[in-house]
Amino acid sequence: MGYTGALLILGLLCILRTAAFKCARGFEAENGVCTDQDECQEDPNRCVGNAICFNTNGSYYCQCHSGFTNVQGSTNFTGTNGQCQDINECVEDKEICGSTADCVNAIGNYSCICMPGYTNFSDINRNCTDIDECKEHEQNICGMRGTCENRVGSYWCECPAGYTNYGNRGTPCSELNCDNFKENSASAESLAGLADIFSLMRSSCLALSNPNSTGAEEPMGEMLLENLLTATETILSTGHPISGDNVNKLLGAVEDAMRLIGPQLRKNDSSMGTPETEMKFAVHKGQTPPTGPIHLTTEAVKLDTDWTTAAGNGTYPGFAVAALVSYNNLESSVNQSFEHLKGYQKDGVKASFQVFSKVVSVVVSNPSTQSLDSPVKLTFRHLEERMESPRVNYTCAYWKVGPDGQEEGGTWSTDGCYKERTTATHTVCSCEHLSSFAVLMALYPMKHTFGLLLATKLGLIISLLCLVACILTFKFCRSIQGTRTTIHLHLCICLFMADLVFLTAISQTKPEGGCRFAAALLHYFFLGVFGWMLLEGVQLYRMVVLVFNATIQPLYLYAFGYGMPLIIVIISVISRPKGYGTDEHCWLSLKDGLIWSFYGPVCLIIIVNVFFFIVTVWKLAQKFSSLNPDLTKLHKIKAFTVTAIAQMCVLGLMWVFGAFLFQEEGTLVPAYFFTILNSLQGALLFIMHCLLSKQVREEYANFFPCICTQPKRKYSEFSSTNPSSSQSQGSRSAQLTGESQM
Repeated sequence: MGYTGALLILGLLCILRTAAFKCARGFEAENGVCTDQDECQEDPNRCVGNAICFNTNGSYYCQCHSGFTNVQGSTNFTGTNGQCQDINECVEDKEICGSTADCVNAIGNYSCICMPGYTNFSDINRNCTDIDECKEHEQNICGMRGTCENRVGSYWCECPAGYTNYGNRGTPCSELNCDNFKENSASAESLAGLADIFSLMRSSCLALSNPNSTGAEEPMGEMLLENLLTATETILSTGHPISGDNVNKLLGAVEDAMRLIGPQLRKNDSSMGTPETEMKFAVHKGQTPPTGPIHLTTEAVKLDTDWTTAAGNGTYPGFAVAALVSYNNLESSVNQSFEHLKGYQKDGVKASFQVFSKVVSVVVSNPSTQSLDSPVKLTFRHLEERMESPRVNYTCAYWKVGPDGQEEGGTWSTDGCYKERTTATHTVCSCEHLSSFAVLMALYPMKHTFGLLLATKLGLIISLLCLVACILTFKFCRSIQGTRTTIHLHLCICLFMADLVFLTAISQTKPEGGCRFAAALLHYFFLGVFGWMLLEGVQLYRMVVLVFNATIQPLYLYAFGYGMPLIIVIISVISRPKGYGTDEHCWLSLKDGLIWSFYGPVCLIIIVNVFFFIVTVWKLAQKFSSLNPDLTKLHKIKAFTVTAIAQMCVLGLMWVFGAFLFQEEGTLVPAYFFTILNSLQGALLFIMHCLLSKQVREEYANFFPCICTQPKRKYSEFSSTNPSSSQSQGSRSAQLTGESQM
């Protein structure tokens, strides 16, 4: 084979020997020897996922870290990542931290945290050491007057008489002033329901302040709140206005009661309401003062404040309370107390005010609310939808009691309250103190121009002169004496007195007593005018329907013409004495419904007179269509009817425009129409009942023979006789006599 062949055979033998020498799995050949392979070192990530790698001879295994367990159940494994899961020691061993500590699980571990009142957890006995709070907090832990008693894991505060912790013995003792519900208990009897509030709250306060009372440790907040609402409902549901003194008592009693009730409520958020009152509470109880915002909302208002404002900066009593109450029927009782609102003038005209939202009260547990570090925000809903304008402005106000905190009287004030923004439906107010609040609408009435004032005075003077002429004519003109003349005479007297008072006193709003008297006189005499107008309609009806004896006894005329207005005015004065006279006019107030004691009878009289006039015209049409009508009498009744209708239309239209004149937002156009029609009323009576009457003209001619000559001419249709008649002088005289009887 030679040398080359030998080498090939030798190489082949080496290859076959190497292939025959192979190490087992987990071993590797080294210098012809199989040695162990360290898998853990070769691949550090072989046992990832909260597990550690252990090498073995020819192999390896994984083992979970302490606090973890293999999800497949075995202790040693060679699986992939994710097989080790955390052991929740707190669940596996519920007593792992004992009874005085809370177990908190962690990834691969756990910790024991001592409960409040304990410290220094011991792994040996699984227990925490009790903290003696009375020693660690030597001062103020139970308040200035409370006595601290250490308990296992806690402490109690024992309160002396006059102090309470509202059934929560782990909070400081707060002083109670039960005399707040005693001072007014006697005077509260004048307002039904107010005495119940004082009695109920005083009983609860005394029970809380007595450490030996069985009810001192039983909070009764929900029951007290329900009883408070019931008593408040009794006061407000009557619908009658409440005097300023009683408003102070009511608001003060409710606010004091809410401070007493708040800490006794079981829920953190409580609400309760009746048709007249709605209350919202936010309560926080705990060892540390709360923080964060507070939002309370009723149908009438939304309150935005924070817990720091509610709790205050003083000693924290273990609770904080914020409360909001809205009264649904109180605005009418405080709608006239604007005496201290100054500086609201525009174009030389002083503004008038009215409450334009529900009255609300804001109460917090913070005893210092006169100057808040952070102002509270109140978003009021308007009573009506109305935008601001040059004549309308909104302002934020609070209810201020009498001087030096006295309960006599009360008024609205704007000190410390500011308007942030307003819309047609809402006004946002920011206030630096707490009390009872509302939105006021400032109305700037129309300023009468010189031209209007001049037209008013001239028109009224013309009317007065014409009425004087009418009164003298109806009194001394013998040829026209009768029932209708009597009615015309007293109608002119009432209208003369009304115009005279209107001219001299309508704008004289000071002194207050004189203005009210002038308003009452205007009320009486203008009602008298319409009363005599009604009598005129009745007389026309009787003249047409009754053929004979159509006259009315003067006593009956006087009883109705002067008695009816007197009765209405007396009732109005007794029921609404403050409704007479306003800041702008000596007339009836438009705010409390008193104006309807005038417009109500006036509308009724106009409706009745319209009925009488329709019947009269209908009867006249029937008689004109008859075969043998008494044309003279029919013409006379026709003339009477036309003049009466014209008279009623002018006076009725005058008071239609008068309604606009006395509105807070009156314009100049109705004012001018009112002035013109007012002056025309006296002139109309003089022209229709005097100048257009033949008998009166003849009387004038006899009285003024040199001035009034009677040229022959055709008389007006309004004359009391028919010029085309061919009756004799004797017959004419008989007619005049018959007319005078009417």
